Amino acid sequence: MGLVFANLELKNPRQPDLAVVSAKALVDTGAVHLCIPEHVRIQLNLEEMDKKEVTLADGTQYLVSYVGPVEIHFKNRIGFVGALVLGDQVLLGAIPMEDMDLVVIPQKRLIDVNPNSPNVASTIVK
Repeated sequence: MGLVFANLELKNPRQPDLAVVSAKALVDTGAVHLCIPEHVRIQLNLEEMDKKEVTLADGTQYLVSYVGPVEIHFKNRIGFVGALVLGDQVLLGAIPMEDMDLVVIPQKRLIDVNPNSPNVASTIVK
């Protein structure tokens, strides 16, 4: 399928006067969380809430900061999540994608709002 990217806006909802961070995020449905590099954490002044042990695709394990909350904007969708601090680019995983009701369009190598619910994010709660 190739790499998929999405243009996101990231905010710290606890500090609305801070500038928005625009990011070209790598979309990874095999990843669970939102991941941000340290420089984004600094720009958004996000506090560490916890530490999490993460396992990367090659099997290596690291202890990383878990920060938040992070407000994510994509088109007409908004989500609030915690983020793992690692890597050198923003990575959008499955949890925030599900929260905002986003889908991957493999043929175009992009994500978009769910065409079955274009105006309002939809979810199942049972």
